[in-house]
Parts: sequence; C-alpha cells; structure tokens
Amino acid sequence: MFDKQAGKKFIDKSLAFKRIKKRKCKLCSNKIKVVDYKNVEFLKNYITERGKIIPRRVNGNCAKHQRIITKVIKKAREVGFLPFQAE
Repeated sequence: MFDKQAGKKFIDKSLAFKRIKKRKCKLCSNKIKVVDYKNVEFLKNYITERGKIIPRRVNGNCAKHQRIITKVIKKAREVGFLPFQAE
C-alpha cells in the first residue's frame, strides 16, 4: 500500500467501499397510474410494523409517488383500513 517510487500511499480499489445499487421506484417501473386506498396488502409494504410510513430513501420511491402513497396511507387510516399505531 506504499509506492516507493513516488513516496505516496495509495488505496487499493478492491478494498474501497462498494456503491449501493440505487433502488428503483416500483410504481414507475410497473407503470402503475393509480394507487387505491382500499388495496391494503399493497400499502402494508410501505408502513412499518409499528404503523409508521417508511421514508423515501429506504423504500426507493421517487418523490412524486412517495407523496401519493403518503396521502393514500393517511386516507386509508382515516377510513379504518390501516391502523394509526400498532397495539
């Protein structure tokens, strides 16, 4: 890891951090136009066990679809399809 000719240290590229593959938005890749608040099984993928909405950087959604999913989850909570909190 030390170059004698130049007198400088260099880092082996194979030991460097690997880049994490950026996740694609499921809604964009499947070309889903409408998200229904009555589709509880689909919405459960976007909330935690405690009932919190999973952030965009974790689930890989684009900003547009994350806003839509957030509104739909809140609507489903008010109607009673999804819980506000886990018990």
